[in-house]
Amino acid sequence: MTNGGDWNSKFGENWKLQISKVKSKFSSQIEEIKMPSDSPTDVPILYVKKSGLIELLMYLKNEPGFEYNFLSDITATDETPRSPRFEIVYNLFSTTRFWRIRVKTRSQENEDVPTAISVWPGANWAEREVYDMFGVKFFGHPDLRRILMDERWEGHPLRKDYPLRGYQVFTEPMSPREDLLEDFLEN
Repeated sequence: MTNGGDWNSKFGENWKLQISKVKSKFSSQIEEIKMPSDSPTDVPILYVKKSGLIELLMYLKNEPGFEYNFLSDITATDETPRSPRFEIVYNLFSTTRFWRIRVKTRSQENEDVPTAISVWPGANWAEREVYDMFGVKFFGHPDLRRILMDERWEGHPLRKDYPLRGYQVFTEPMSPREDLLEDFLEN
């Protein structure tokens, strides 16, 4: 049971049809599928190879019968000691049909993940947050830099190897970056 009730009874048949279509079209790119009827999850989870990530996201957004037109969130999990280390998580929502689906891709330490900005421009800041908190880099991102932590911060606080008491205190404010001020003043 989820906050929205029993989603599997509401959407289960539709999800089965969608998963069947995805498996048919992306069979070489899909690594694993978890369904609410078989796994401890509230929505279907599609594990996709990084090489097929953007094509799958575009398909889920634009294909009739799917229409997952809203990127609710991008986050990550540090799966240490398992390999690959990171799972990058894309939570999608259809604003017209009220369906949800989750897409995950796995990445080793120091491997880039393709940016989803071409599919959802709003992925920009969410990817920056994943980079800031986990150190996952997104290939093709136009401005991949910290968004939550001070630029002087060392490390990525949501990684499992980050020290539990990894405090960093900055007693002096940082001077504003000239290039960012120029961009701000021009717009």
